[in-house]
Amino acid sequence: MHPSTSPRPLILTFACVLASSTAACSDSPSASGLQAQVECNAEPITRTTAGGIDFVRTPSGCFDDLPGFPYELKSIDIDGLRQGYVDEGPADAPVVLLLHGQPTWAFLYRKMIPVLVDAGYRAIAMDHLGMGYSDKPIDIADYSYLGHIDRLEKFINALGLRDITLFAQDWGSLIGLHVAGENPDWFARIVIGDGTLPVVPDGLEPFPRVENPNEIDPDLQFVFQLIPAQQVPFYDGCTPLLATGTDFAAWMEYSMKAESFHPAEVVEAITWFDIPDEDEAAYDAPFPSRIYMAGPRVFPSLVNELGGKNQNAWASLMQFEKPFLTIWASNDPGNLGSCATQDNLIDNIPGAADLPHTRLPEASHFLQDDQGAEIARRIVELMEST
Repeated sequence: MHPSTSPRPLILTFACVLASSTAACSDSPSASGLQAQVECNAEPITRTTAGGIDFVRTPSGCFDDLPGFPYELKSIDIDGLRQGYVDEGPADAPVVLLLHGQPTWAFLYRKMIPVLVDAGYRAIAMDHLGMGYSDKPIDIADYSYLGHIDRLEKFINALGLRDITLFAQDWGSLIGLHVAGENPDWFARIVIGDGTLPVVPDGLEPFPRVENPNEIDPDLQFVFQLIPAQQVPFYDGCTPLLATGTDFAAWMEYSMKAESFHPAEVVEAITWFDIPDEDEAAYDAPFPSRIYMAGPRVFPSLVNELGGKNQNAWASLMQFEKPFLTIWASNDPGNLGSCATQDNLIDNIPGAADLPHTRLPEASHFLQDDQGAEIARRIVELMEST
């Protein structure tokens, strides 16, 4: 969403309508496009797992004709819920596992997948529960930090993945680094972009809980509306030029309750480059109405579940001697984008020594969208040199 426009209601119609300039939403859509629109706009069907979890499943039509994303959406069943993912490249090739954060999905990796596959690797981009092609429990209580970790472990084992090269960003790093720390033998290399593994004392909740989390507040706004589509510089090297950092409590509340909250506005605000309307629509595609949004809504609040959870995983990572590379954005205004966050990983993980760590120019928090091909090129170089 461009800051010069008013926020869009969260109760969306169908994903195509979010980008009226796309072919699927043109004045003369194809029959298949019309069918996809009708399917995507259908009344949500609430299903229930054998374990009693109520969920919805994004209609397949919502994923039709996404720009720059010709990949087959695959799935397996984990605990009665569809686990979505993209799996491209030779089945017997070395695996690069790509983990997104909040509020994105595998579409974020559309610029990295072809570079990795062309280099002969198998690229797997997994959608966390409640995101992308994965099923979406409708109760925020059905999401938890340890639940996301458990699903990733089950996913890796179900696909029989080993000798993994991990790339993770944002919440993907909080989940992926925990799994890597607990299961270091599964991983051959780790690459992190604008992420970390916070170690929070047992029993501590870092932020106040969001009150009345299921209320919809039409008036809540966030700083995203103030960031221009073409981002301005926030740093000179590691020195802030403008106020940086995030009022995380406000972000928790905005994500949970704001009527205007939707993934595309977040990605647009904290990427360096302006994102085309059709790409914004694709980021929103898995969420045709609010009932599908519990996963991205609750993700920031899971920070209050970190107390006592990551100590063992972090201690293991401090013994991780296999290659550990950091590829950072030079213009991420959030806490994860700071030089201090990147340096904490470099200084404490043995495998980070003597590797070409970098801060990419013209990249912000969602650096995969800004510089996906360059990130993938550096991952390929790492894999070929180690």
